[in-house]
Amino acid sequence: MSSSRLNIRVLVDFDGTIVPGDVTDHVLGTFADPSWLELEKAWQSGKMNSRDCMAAQVDLIRATPSDIARAVSERDIDPAFPEFVARCKAHGMEVTVVSDGFDLAIETTLKRAGLDLPYFANSLEWLGGDRWKLGFPNSSDDCTKRAGHCKCQRLADGATRTVVIGDGRSDFCVAAKSDLVLSKSSLTNHCVSQGLRHIAISGFADVVRTFDSWTVEALMAPRRQSLPRRAIPHAGLDLSKRQSHLH
Repeated sequence: MSSSRLNIRVLVDFDGTIVPGDVTDHVLGTFADPSWLELEKAWQSGKMNSRDCMAAQVDLIRATPSDIARAVSERDIDPAFPEFVARCKAHGMEVTVVSDGFDLAIETTLKRAGLDLPYFANSLEWLGGDRWKLGFPNSSDDCTKRAGHCKCQRLADGATRTVVIGDGRSDFCVAAKSDLVLSKSSLTNHCVSQGLRHIAISGFADVVRTFDSWTVEALMAPRRQSLPRRAIPHAGLDLSKRQSHLH
C-alpha cells in the first residue's frame, strides 16, 4: 500500500484495548468500596446505564491524587500500539481515543508512552482530600444507552470511513454504526451475534501485521447502512478465540 492519505478515521477504545489491563477497574478495585462490583454487575446485565453506574462507583473511591497517579502507572499500553499509531499517521489516518473511562488515566498513560493523540472520555474530578466525582462532558441527551461518553458522536461524516477498535460493552453502539470493527473479547461476541462486519484480533500486533488488508477492507466495504450481516474471516486471525471480559 502506498503512503497516500487513507480516507479512514480510527476510533480506539482505551480500557482493555490500548491498555490490555483495564485501568478503570484497577483504580476502582484498589481504592473503591467493594460494593462497586455490585454496580458493575448491574451495568453488565443491562439493569443500569454506564453513566449512573460509573458516577456511583467513583463516589465510592477514597484516594489522593498521588494514589490515583500511582495506580494508573501500574498499567502499561499494548507494546504494539505506538507502531500502530505511527503507521496510521504515515497514511494520514485520524486516530482518536474514545473511552467511557477516566480522562486522567488516558492523559497520564499516553504522555508516559510519548503519544500525542486526541481523546474523549469522562472527567475524573478531584474534590479535595480523598474524594472524587465523575463529570460527563461527552454525554448526549440523544444517547439511547445513556452512556457516560456517547462514542457515536465521534463517527466520521461524508466520504470518510470509520473503523472502531474495541473490546466491550461501551463499544457496542458505535460498532453498529461503523464501517468495520476490529474486535476483542466481548465485542467480538457481540459482533457475531448481531452480524456486524468485524475482524477479531488479540491485540495491536495483529492490527499492525494485517494493516494493508484491513484498511483495504474498510475502504471497499459498502456504507454501513447496507452492510451484509456477516463476519469477515481473516487469514491468521482466529475468530474462535474469544474471552468474556465486559469492559
